[in-house]
Amino acid sequence: MACLLLTAQDDNSYKKRVLETTEIDFLTSYYTQDGENAAVTGGTGTEELTDATGTVIVSIPMNDDDVLMVDAGISAYTSASSSNVNPFDSNNNANAFNATTGASQSDVWVNFIGTYSHSSDDRNKIWTGKLSVSSEYDYFSFGFGGSYTRLFNEKNTEVSLSTNIFLDKWKLIYPIELRPFAEGGIGEFRRSEITGNPNYTPAFTDLENSNRNSYSLGFTFSQILQKNIQGLISVDVVQQQGLLSTPFQRVYFDDVSDSFVEGFHLADDIERLPDNRLKWALGTRLNWFLNASLSLRTYYRFYTDDWGITSHTASVELPIKITDKFTLYPSYRYYGQQAATYFRGYNQHILTQDYYTSDFDLSEYMAQQIGFGVTYTDIFTNFKISKIGLKSIVLKVYKYDRDTSFSSWIALGGFNFVVD
Repeated sequence: MACLLLTAQDDNSYKKRVLETTEIDFLTSYYTQDGENAAVTGGTGTEELTDATGTVIVSIPMNDDDVLMVDAGISAYTSASSSNVNPFDSNNNANAFNATTGASQSDVWVNFIGTYSHSSDDRNKIWTGKLSVSSEYDYFSFGFGGSYTRLFNEKNTEVSLSTNIFLDKWKLIYPIELRPFAEGGIGEFRRSEITGNPNYTPAFTDLENSNRNSYSLGFTFSQILQKNIQGLISVDVVQQQGLLSTPFQRVYFDDVSDSFVEGFHLADDIERLPDNRLKWALGTRLNWFLNASLSLRTYYRFYTDDWGITSHTASVELPIKITDKFTLYPSYRYYGQQAATYFRGYNQHILTQDYYTSDFDLSEYMAQQIGFGVTYTDIFTNFKISKIGLKSIVLKVYKYDRDTSFSSWIALGGFNFVVD
């Protein structure tokens, strides 16, 4: 009887659950930007855009060791820049710096991610698998991946390996003036209204591929260096294949006579980029817990790719705990980038080039971002509605500026609830 009792006690020994109860996160953001280097109009024109996003993340404990996380989001934007895919759809004269009323002026992006994670009994091994689907008017993405994490040295050392694959597909939408020149193109583009060079014959051919595949591999090593200092090193490698340019982004050639309709510069071609790209990045993070009220979080990343881009990112965040429940988060981020080999500004490319882009995201620039946030945390979830308790609130605002004409604001909000 004593042996049976001991065996029963061992079989039912307590094991802390990875996630005690279901948690629900509501995330929202509002983003606005402006500038004067829109890629849709060949490196000139408005970059005005606004975007509102809402996301719900539900984390469900399936048992002591397994957690299912479901992430569903929707984003709606209005863009003066992308509306100029067809600038000739209003009663006013076409203008690269004004919004039009075409179908491309707004869009809705929807996203779904499902992640399943399993932890070993000693919580030193974690496996995860992930599936994702996202879609918008001209783009569809399907992805899957997984990761393995191993903790050593009484959980003071952590090593993680992750991989992701994305199989994406474009809907080929060209600038309005180039569509008659595509294979099977319909109609003749308002030739009687052309000013400047009346013999408008763009160097345009249809794209042969509309797929884009991305394969990524990531490695991280984290170590608690002292009781109040933690360091991390990460390495990421990404290989992309397929259509890596954007079909509706215009390019203008300096050695081709300019043609206009209503004062709008007609495209000489669309952006053309290689169908392969290898990217890799090395990052390091150091978190220093100075005292019970103050921490210092620093980060640096070096990035390079075979398109000629090299960049450096450095950031610092200073969490300040002002009470048991409220923490402030001032932050600063610096970014500097060398231009891609294929980048030139508005009307600066020449016809004999194989690849060309006037997308200022691939240009040389320096950017700075300042941010401020506040969090409210109540681990005891004293505020409750029925069986749902509020665990935390996060509010953050960031201001971003490039040394080109580009600038943006983003406001973020997050609400974490626990279901009893």
